[in-house]
Amino acid sequence: MLLRNIYAVFDAIRHRARLRQWKEEAALGRRAEDLAHRHLQSRGLTVVERNWMGPGLRAEVDIIAWDGDTLVFVEVKSRRTSEHGDPERAIDVEKRRHVISAARYFLKRWRMDESRARFDLVTVVFEPFEIRHIADAWSFDDGRRIS
Repeated sequence: MLLRNIYAVFDAIRHRARLRQWKEEAALGRRAEDLAHRHLQSRGLTVVERNWMGPGLRAEVDIIAWDGDTLVFVEVKSRRTSEHGDPERAIDVEKRRHVISAARYFLKRWRMDESRARFDLVTVVFEPFEIRHIADAWSFDDGRRIS
C-alpha cells in the first residue's frame, strides 16, 4: 500500500511537469497511461514496454505486458468526462488494424506465435474517476477481416 501511494505521488508530480511542457490533451493521455500501467500491475500483469513503436509502423502500442504466459498488447483510451461517450468508442477499425500490425511485427521479431498474445483495452474517465480493464477487447481475426 505504501509503495502504491509513493507511485501516485510521483505520477502526480510527473503529470504537473508535463502540463507545463505539453498540450493539456497530450498530458492527460499520458496520465491515463500511467494510471493504466499501475492498474495492470495491481492485477498481476508485468509491464515490459510503454509507447512501443516498431520501425516504419504508423501505430504505437501504449503498453505491452505479460499476463502469465500471454503477451498482452494494451490500448489506453481516456476522456476528461463521459459526457461525449465512453472512451472505447474511439477504437475504430483503423486503430485496431494499426495495433494488430504493430503486434504482429513485435511477435515476429521475438519469434512468438499469435496464440500467445491478446489485445486488451484500458479506459480512463477522469471526472468522475473510473478505470476499466477489458481483456480480449479484439483479436487478430479482426485484422484479417479488415485487411
